[in-house]
Amino acid sequence: MARKEKQYHFIYKTTCLLNGKYYYGMHSTDNLDDGYYGSGKRLRRSLNKYGKENHKVEILEFLPNRKLLIEREKEIVDLNEIAKEDCMNLMVGGRGGFISDEQQRYRSICANKVRNEKLKNDEIFRNNLSKSLSIAAKKNHINGIYNNVKHVTFSNKKHTEKTKLKMSNSHMGKGIGENNSQYGTCWITKDGVNKKICKTLIEKYYIDGWVKGRKL
Repeated sequence: MARKEKQYHFIYKTTCLLNGKYYYGMHSTDNLDDGYYGSGKRLRRSLNKYGKENHKVEILEFLPNRKLLIEREKEIVDLNEIAKEDCMNLMVGGRGGFISDEQQRYRSICANKVRNEKLKNDEIFRNNLSKSLSIAAKKNHINGIYNNVKHVTFSNKKHTEKTKLKMSNSHMGKGIGENNSQYGTCWITKDGVNKKICKTLIEKYYIDGWVKGRKL
């Protein structure tokens, strides 16, 4: 027997009021006040961490049936959207439900491709990302916490020669040439302001009075 069609079909957005992170979803229901916040993996973590009272749900758009609802979510939640830092969606729209580890890895690969492309070509995105990473690093340093795990200090302790050799071998070849995260970039300065850019853009900045190098 076919499942009875719900009365309402809509696209919603759930936003964490404490950090601005958001989640897009689709929902079909007979009760607009059913208290649904969404079922995304990151969203559930956010709800558990900050509480429902610190999240806001907005209905963005109603659709006449489930089929059109699915198609509309595909248009809204695309690879460009899930690549955004504040977006809690883990997969493109139109699929619903939970995702397997394989699907999550595929989503991560696709999102990283979009992110890397924007890092190459979008200076505003690149600068904003750099600022957010810098702020996060400073907070982690102050709190002594990284990824919710407290740092282990090694004061008055020394690595053995065997451990040093293992560490050296594990880092061999890393951070060299194209494997270096700073490959293809350089610092420029103007009027006391420093900026890191792709080397391919340096001629453009020369015209505006920037010079190569960094002033501390």
